[in-house]
Amino acid sequence: MGLFTFLTQEIAIDLGTANTIIIHNGKVVVDEPSVVTIDMKTDKLVAIGEKARQMQGKTHANLKTIRPLQDGVIADFNAAEQMIRGMIKMINPKKRFFSPALKMVICIPSGSTEVEIRAVRDSSEHAGGRDVYMIYEPMAAAIGIGLDVEAPEGNMVVDIGGGTTEIAVISLGGIVTNKSIRIAGDDLTADILEYMRHQHNIKIGERTAEDIKINVGAALSELDDPPADYIVRGPNQMTALPIEVPVSYQEIAHSLDKSISKIETAIISALEQTPPELYADIVTRGIWLAGGGALLRGLDKRLFDKINIPFHIADDPLRAVARGTGVALKNVDKFAFLLR
Repeated sequence: MGLFTFLTQEIAIDLGTANTIIIHNGKVVVDEPSVVTIDMKTDKLVAIGEKARQMQGKTHANLKTIRPLQDGVIADFNAAEQMIRGMIKMINPKKRFFSPALKMVICIPSGSTEVEIRAVRDSSEHAGGRDVYMIYEPMAAAIGIGLDVEAPEGNMVVDIGGGTTEIAVISLGGIVTNKSIRIAGDDLTADILEYMRHQHNIKIGERTAEDIKINVGAALSELDDPPADYIVRGPNQMTALPIEVPVSYQEIAHSLDKSISKIETAIISALEQTPPELYADIVTRGIWLAGGGALLRGLDKRLFDKINIPFHIADDPLRAVARGTGVALKNVDKFAFLLR
């Protein structure tokens, strides 16, 4: 038995549309963008994670930068498998004579279909997983935030990731009501791209739009401590000559308004389906925000103004789901809600 446990490696994976985080022995060992660069001629992996992200939009004809996950689910099976395998290798890069059997817990969107769940399971097994467990993202986020998910009381979590926004009411170790909508970080980035094209006549790439979102992204057009304007450089759409445009947080708040309204509608819709006893708990305790989208300036205040329930932002919201997945890994035998 001792030898067998030595040969088994336990890892928790938060397989996200934008970032993939791997936890091993209770520590975050890999935190990389979910991007791979593949050589089209040989079908071999050239770069993975941050290295591949730096190549995004800058590759030549033989190289292709792929984001294997779209809208929270696997869109490119082969690239996803190569990415999972490559990131697992990052845990201990020293060459071994054998690769250990893997026991893993992976999180999936709560709105996943049977086919999408199977795609994640197959990719994990092909990447070396022997025991593969799955956990729904809002459940993992709730555990990562530190909520007692098995207690007979209502907790509501809104996890705004890269591809999906997961909204769930959790009680007694199960999801009571949930909404999974495909409006999330990527859509906000697309809104910014569109806005810059129409409003400023400037052509920018996905990476620049992402940088704008991080630097001046906001959900309200009036903030207490506003960020400084962000300077964007790129070609004019008409003349192709270089231009420089300062972008303010008010403009970005305006451009993101439609997508944030859709998230608000989904939260209200999930609340409508919540049983009254749990609803009372949620009003008392407030709603928790997790995921990268929770970092949008003023989002908690805007949601509170709209819904009239206090919103709390999780500590380190980007890693809340990963932390919860790590806790689930330690309690595989105890948590009945894990999917095999």
